[in-house]
Amino acid sequence: MASVFVYHVVGDLTVGKPELMEFRESETVESAIRAIGESPEGSIPIWKKRSHVGFENSDMRQQRFVGILSSFDIVAFLAKSQCLEDQDKALKTPVSEVVVHNNSLLRVVDPATRLIDALDMMKQGVKRLLVPKSVAWKGMSKRFSVIYYGKWLKNNESPGNSSSNLPPNMNRSSSPSGTSIRDKYCCLSREDVLRFIIGCLGALAPLPLTSIAALGAINPNYSYIESSTPAIEATQKLPQDPSAVAVIENTSDGQCKIIGEISACKLWKCDYLAAAWALADLSAGQFVMGVEDNGTSRSLPEFSVDSPTGENDLVNGGGSRKPRKFSSRSIGFFSNYANHSFGSRSMYRGRSAPLTCKITSSLAAVLAQMLSHRATHVWVTEDENDDILVGVVGYADILAAVTKPPTTFVPANRSTEGFGNEIQC
Repeated sequence: MASVFVYHVVGDLTVGKPELMEFRESETVESAIRAIGESPEGSIPIWKKRSHVGFENSDMRQQRFVGILSSFDIVAFLAKSQCLEDQDKALKTPVSEVVVHNNSLLRVVDPATRLIDALDMMKQGVKRLLVPKSVAWKGMSKRFSVIYYGKWLKNNESPGNSSSNLPPNMNRSSSPSGTSIRDKYCCLSREDVLRFIIGCLGALAPLPLTSIAALGAINPNYSYIESSTPAIEATQKLPQDPSAVAVIENTSDGQCKIIGEISACKLWKCDYLAAAWALADLSAGQFVMGVEDNGTSRSLPEFSVDSPTGENDLVNGGGSRKPRKFSSRSIGFFSNYANHSFGSRSMYRGRSAPLTCKITSSLAAVLAQMLSHRATHVWVTEDENDDILVGVVGYADILAAVTKPPTTFVPANRSTEGFGNEIQC
């Protein structure tokens, strides 16, 4: 395991992070659409209102956390029949009725928590770390590099240093002091951690140049839906990590060919009402490949969302009162298919095309793909055929790969038969 994870602490990753502005569960879906569009993560944590005024400790803050709301959650909600019938009412619905309640997705941690401990939390399902902001924080890596599970190493003990008796629980918030801004926190996502990791790839050698197959980073247990089935069936599965459903076609030899995906990252900056209508009325293949204006006989219903900016898209809180025919551009997807055929994928399909890599792709390449596209996952295809789907690589898979104990791996240019299994020393 790279020492970089032991010698760094969570506080090192908070430099430059803005203060968290809580989004309350009493806010409307309309407000959530705007907030998600402005969020760099494409999803937002949801909070209960504070029950009292005054000091709030970490446990109280943790208990107020409700869950994380994504664009997929909202589109799935708006695609329900009752929401399509009364869109104004649906947009005014409190997000408490839409968000999946899961208090374990966020953890309040001290800035001095070791990065390796934070990675362990994220591997176990934590998606956000809430870190108290400190007035005096200037980075504490050197100070805490000689700590192991909260105890000073013997050769670095200082009898006169009060920190030598640090408690073993490094995730507990600091005791009250003048250096903490009590009610100010910043939120770290798994993307923040991955951006830190890609900045120190040299310290992780030889992992970055090792194939994802040899590292066992490919997850074969992905969610999928066939292209001919109604797109609304994707909401019945609604996976949480990653929040994505592959749209596939079965080949004659029983393999899965990926033609697109329905996911939170693809729906992040889309027209939410148009996407909800398409999800309810189109097949999965039509949804991801796009249909042109003459591809459907139904018109989009009228809708309107108040916007201080006056822009005509739901990402910015705008809307249009003019009915229009549905097309791939209504969602924000772009397609060259007037009479679409699902025989092959096109690199010119813009945002609707799924992000893929091969089983022989290196960890560094996949990591760079995810970060450059602001994606939470990459679909993995066969080396010989870039349409045949074999699995998915997400945040949790990458974090698990970079924190595994040292082993000997198959080189990226060697046969990957039996991918996903480590070759032990």
